[in-house]
Amino acid sequence: MTKTLADIKKALDSNLGKRLLLKANGGRRKTIERSGVLAETYPSVFVIELDQEENAFERVSYSYADVLTETVQITFYEDTVGHAALS
Repeated sequence: MTKTLADIKKALDSNLGKRLLLKANGGRRKTIERSGVLAETYPSVFVIELDQEENAFERVSYSYADVLTETVQITFYEDTVGHAALS
């Protein structure tokens, strides 16, 4: 199934305020895992507020193209079922 940037933005818009696990490519075979809340979506980027216990900074932003190219993978936690992935 082919996804577009608009499809990714719609999926993220529908999950605003939900907890998530973020896996990002850190370069040189490093994978960064962070957890937080999807705070805001803009026309070109989305913002995640990170958990303060685990991270030195409060917020990170990524573009929808990062999700499209799988540089960033997002997994949303659901209260009853476990978790659901955005893919």
